[in-house]
Order: sequence, then C-alpha cells, then structure tokens
Amino acid sequence: MFGTSASQSDLLRRLFDKAVAAADPHHCLPAHLPERPEGRVVVLGAGKAGARMAQAVEASWGPCEGLVIVPHGAGLPTKGIELIEAAHPVPDAAGLAATKRILDLAATLGPNDFALFLISGGGSSLLCAPAKDWTLADKQELNTALLASGLPIDRMNRLRKLASRIKGGRLARAVHPASHLTLAISDVPGDHPEAIASGPTVASHSCDQDLMALEGRLPEILLAKLRRAEPLPDPTHDCFQQDYRLIATPMTSLLAAAEVAEEAGLKAVILGDAIEGEAREVGRQMALDVAARIKAGEGGGTVLLSGGETTVTLGADPGWGGRNVEFLLSFALHAPSVVSVLAADTDGIDGMGPHAGGLWLSEDTASESEIADSLQAHDAATFFDRRSRLLTTGPTHTNVNDFRAMLF
Repeated sequence: MFGTSASQSDLLRRLFDKAVAAADPHHCLPAHLPERPEGRVVVLGAGKAGARMAQAVEASWGPCEGLVIVPHGAGLPTKGIELIEAAHPVPDAAGLAATKRILDLAATLGPNDFALFLISGGGSSLLCAPAKDWTLADKQELNTALLASGLPIDRMNRLRKLASRIKGGRLARAVHPASHLTLAISDVPGDHPEAIASGPTVASHSCDQDLMALEGRLPEILLAKLRRAEPLPDPTHDCFQQDYRLIATPMTSLLAAAEVAEEAGLKAVILGDAIEGEAREVGRQMALDVAARIKAGEGGGTVLLSGGETTVTLGADPGWGGRNVEFLLSFALHAPSVVSVLAADTDGIDGMGPHAGGLWLSEDTASESEIADSLQAHDAATFFDRRSRLLTTGPTHTNVNDFRAMLF
C-alpha cells in the first residue's frame, strides 16, 4: 500500500483536483475560441460550467451580449453576459423564465449576426421550455421520474427532448439563419453531442424505443403526451451545418489525473471514461477486479482511474445518498482492506449534495450489516458523514462526470 492513510487521502484528493482543473473552462476554452466575429455577437447557453465558460469567453472577447443559465449558487461575476440561476436537477420557474428570454433573444438574430452557444452538463433541467400542452409541473414530474428510474443519462436526455421547445436541435433552429458555434463540455458517457444537455444545438434522431422504458414509471397522461410529441427538427436542416466543438471530456481529465499519479511514482491504469450501470453493481464489480489484481501480484503502488455515470434506482423513502457514495459503499463491502478509494462528481455535487462524493481509506472499518443496511436504504452519504469521509468542494463550475480513483 502506498504511504499512510493521510498521504493516501492527500494523493487521491490531488488526483481529483487535477481532473477537475483539466476541465476548467479558463484552461480549456480559449484554444477553441476563434477571433470575435464582426457585427452583433450573442452568447447563449446553460449548464453547470456556464459561469466559468462565460468568464473565459469575455476574457478573450471582452464584454458580450447574452444570457446563460446556471444552477442556483453557481453564479460568478461577468462583464456583459447575464447569468441567471435556476434549479437543477428538477426545473423551476426561474429556469422557465430564463429559457423564454433565451428563445426571445434567439428570435432577434439575423443572417449577419453570430450566436455562441455554451453548453455543459445540467443544461437539460436548466433549459426549461415546455412543449405544447406541457406545463412546468408536468416537466418537474417527468424529471423526477427520470431521476429515480435508473435509466442512463443519454436515454433520459433523449426523452426530455420530446417535452421541450428548445432541446433536440430546436435552439439551433431558433437562431437560424444566423451563424453559430457551440462550445461544449461533455458530462455523458461516449461524449455524444445529442446527449449533452439534450442536444439543444445539434440534430437529433428518433427516440421512440426509449418511451418503452417509462412504462409503469410515469403517469399515463404524461406518457401519452410524450407519444404525440412534435417531431424533432429535420437533421438535414441548414441550421445544423455549423461548428460544434468539445472543449473538455471525461478522458481528458482522467489522463491529467494519470500524469499526477505517475509523477508520484505510481502505475496509473485507466479503466475507461464511459462506465455505466447501477452504482452498487459497478462498485461490486470494481472491488472484485481489484481483489483479482492483488491476488495476481499487482499492487504496491497502483492506481485505477475511471469515469462515466452510474445510476441509482430509488425505492420508497430513500435516505441521503448520491451515486458516487453509493458506489463507494458497495465497493467498501466487497474490496480488500488494503485499498483506498475516492469517488466523486466533478461538478462538486453528488445527488442532492452538498457533498461531491467521498473516500474510503485502507484503515476504515465497518460491519457488513451496517454497510448492507445503508445500501438498502440508499443512505450512503449518512454512512460516510458519520466517519468524516464525505468530500465537499462546493460547485466546481465544470462537469465531466464521475471520477473514481482506487489506490492499492
């Protein structure tokens, strides 16, 4: 095992911090930003990284006209771009009003104007423009059901498009015929633009099969509305013949963390950046993988890194949790005692927060029954809080999904 428990904790935290820093818009956005176009420029967007992205744009272009929606508590000072705070992960009236203003601004753009879109994870709930026959209450009920469903994030976002007037390429259509560029930070496994914030500026494709996943999980009246949703914009429309640039991805952050590990004399192994599945099952499988590696003689200074987005299917009356701490608790139940691990969300909020995730160090102990009871109740955050093992960072103003580091 690498060092003392204090040094293990310090190293794991440095790996996480480096992963977050690699996705900081002030670091990764400027290289993707062209010279400021002549004429009118309007900056529009939404997401957890929106405030830092807006700051980075204005650091290069100077004050800009525009509006970007960010989660409550995630605002930062800007020179010209207006930031509006709204609710995440379930939309609220503030998001509804701000999204209407984005669409109103989009409608003022002409063929000689330029729109810069800043898109990042969290945009799906922040961009709230209910489709015809949908209300804010309907959208809130849909989002709540999706969050509890255990569906992967890309499937959730495909379904959200059906209930929206701005997702699924509709924002790009709204600014047409103006030119536009999208700068995006990926928080989804696979980095598919259609899935990032439900793809407001890119062409989308049919998601009829995803409706079957909500059978029995959503009131029939909402399912019926989804089935008769307005068709998505034609993928061949001229509004989609524009530039889309991913400025940060989960793999970029994992590679940055691996460099830190190797500088510390460790062997760094990246397991993947798109790992999905039930958090407790992923935790169990990774614990068994570590055990097998140790049995085969691996260790003595190895760190396994991974990203992606796990899910938690909630039952009735869940406790205080989050997908990263649930992963961590399941890992602790099955892993050898010589392993230290950190699991956290790079946006700084795991589930409903306020923690980003947690740590389980090689010195930590708990009875199997205590761990099993906490897992059963989806109460992992309480478990780690009692041991002062929650990781709390506050909003990081970026988001490249979950980050896991296993040290042995």
